[in-house]
Formats: sequence, C-alpha cells, structure tokens
Amino acid sequence: MSRRDSHDQRLDSLVLDLIEWVLVSPRPYAEVMEVWRTTCARLPIWEEAVDRGFLVSEMLARGGVLVQVTPAGRAFLELRRGGDRQGANHAAQLR
Repeated sequence: MSRRDSHDQRLDSLVLDLIEWVLVSPRPYAEVMEVWRTTCARLPIWEEAVDRGFLVSEMLARGGVLVQVTPAGRAFLELRRGGDRQGANHAAQLR
C-alpha cells in the first residue's frame, strides 16, 4: 500500500483548512510554519498535505520559499467542499 493510499482520513478536515488558507494567497514558508506548527506528533497537518501532493514549496529568485496549492490540492478541495468558496473565506478569517 502506498503512502497516498494510507493517509489518515481523520486529518482531512484540517488538511482542507490548510489548503483553503493557502489557496486564498500563496504564503511564505515561514508564515505557514508559524501558523500551522504543532507540537503534537499525532497531528502532522503540514506533512500530511505535502505527502498527499496538495501543497508544494517553491524557491523564489530572491531566496524565499513560497507555499502554493497544487492542482491535486485544488481537486481535493473541490471534491470535499463541493467548490464552496465560502469555506475558503472562512479559513482565511480563522487565520
């Protein structure tokens, strides 16, 4: 069984929140780590989203790193949220 097939579905709602938050505007890596860090090894939301291929970090010419939602992340969001744009607005307000 591949990692993608064995993801923890209990994390789906938090992964969706993270995708929605990044979808509003690509975020600097440092900001993502600051907002989404966790000290609980049982809640690896960032790692789960990256492992599933929903988020990608991209090096910028000026030396920074930008986190963006991948097409797979957009598709997961559409599938799970049904294209509900209010959900993305809600996630932005929570952060």
